[in-house]
Order: sequence, then C-alpha cells, then structure tokens
Amino acid sequence: MTAKTVLITGSSSGIGRATAELFLAEDWTVYATARDTDDVADLEDDGAETAELDVTEGDDVDAVVERIVDEQGGIDCLVNNAGYAQFGPVEDVPVEAVEDQFDVNLYGPHRLIRAVLPHMREAGSGRIVNVSSVSGRVSSPGQGVYSSSKFALEGLTDALRNEVEEYGIEAVLIEPGPISTNFADRATDELDDDRLDRSGAYESLYEFYEQQQLFGGASAIASEPEEVAEAILEAACAPDPEARYPVGGQANLLLLGRFVPDRLRDTVYRFASKLV
Repeated sequence: MTAKTVLITGSSSGIGRATAELFLAEDWTVYATARDTDDVADLEDDGAETAELDVTEGDDVDAVVERIVDEQGGIDCLVNNAGYAQFGPVEDVPVEAVEDQFDVNLYGPHRLIRAVLPHMREAGSGRIVNVSSVSGRVSSPGQGVYSSSKFALEGLTDALRNEVEEYGIEAVLIEPGPISTNFADRATDELDDDRLDRSGAYESLYEFYEQQQLFGGASAIASEPEEVAEAILEAACAPDPEARYPVGGQANLLLLGRFVPDRLRDTVYRFASKLV
C-alpha cells in the first residue's frame, strides 16, 4: 500500500512539529514546511520531506503543492496549522497589524485550500484540516483581532465542508484551548509590539494580561501540543470525521461560553477587569 501524503504548515515548533512527528510515526509521507527550512532540518533527518513555505506568498504555496503532486502523485491531507495571535484592544491595533493577522490566519489557509483542491477533486478524496481555536467561537477582550481571524476561518471551513462533500473531500476544524507552546509567548510579545498604538484607555486590560504572565498565565491549565496532534491525526484518518474537534478539557469548558447570554458573559468580563 502506498503511504498517504500530508502537507503541514507551520512545522517548526509546537503543534505543527508534534503533528509532523506523529504522522511520521504512523508511516505517512510528511511534507513539513516552515518559513525557514533550517527550523525543520531535524524533521528531515527523521524522514520528513521539508520545504520553505511562507503562507502569505502565493508563489511559495504553488511551488510546494506542485512539488508534492510531482513527487507523490497527489496530496491526501492538508493541515493548515501556521498561525499566530495578534493581541491588543481593538482600538490600539493598527490596520496594518490586522491585515497581517488575516494574511496568515485566514488568507494563508485559503491559498493552500485553493491550491490542493483541484488535485483532491481529481483523486476523488482528500482531507483538509484547519487548526482554529476556541477563540474562533468565543471572543474576549484583548483578543478581538485574533478571534476575528479564527471566526472567519471557522465560517470558511463550514461553507467548504458542504461544498466539497460531493467530491469525497472532508473539511475539519481543530479547536484547541490553551496549549503549552511558545504561541502564548509570541502573543504576549504582540502586546509589547511597537506597532500597537496604545491609546491609554485600556491600561487595566494590559495589566490583566501582565498579571496572567506573572502567575503563569494559561500554562497551568494548558494541554500539550501532542494532544492536538492526536486530534489532527484522528481528523485525517477517521472514515467519517467530526466537523469540529475541541482539544483539552479547558477547550470544552470555554466553548460552553457560547451558550451563556451575552449580557451575562459581558458581566463576567467586567467583574474580571475590576479584580485587576
């Protein structure tokens, strides 16, 4: 039996790296991609194919997909994992930073989906796994820009799932809660980004996030990247996958917030801000 082929974006660390390692262990042909191939060189030593891929560059996307199709004859699974979080109050985040956030978290997956779908459709099968977040279903202060990019990814995937079903292709969402990766560190760095136009109107919110970091932030309740990788593998292999895979106990708890009346949820946020 010919090994199945998976293309994984953002493989240099965290969820992407854990996913590449797990698929390798399951004897998939893995194309682990990153903006800098030096960051995935050790995965190549472990048996993965590697490629330079910046998801914001259409030429990169086309080149990687064409290479995989030439070498393997097709792509069985696409894992859209590359992403980052732009934190900050909505007013303080400049438009350019919002555009960058959407370019990676939404337009990047869209570029890759458009590139792989003709090949999957020709094969009559395929699986597209988009790594979203619980923040793609429940937003909170300071996460408006990040959440909106993930809300958009969720909406895109819901439409896609029904559009491609007749061709034997599945589209699945992975919704992690807090994860023990450097993702949170980068998100915190975004709060200190010189590009933020700190208006002075939201200092209590900045202080809230600083206190979270002081006391360990989400790390005390975070799941490990390997847990997310297991969910991605299940989404890639299940004969009849779920539309969504929340990952971690905190994810399921946070997703319950969707059913809380808006007025009550807003009251909770106000109470939390007063504790700062």
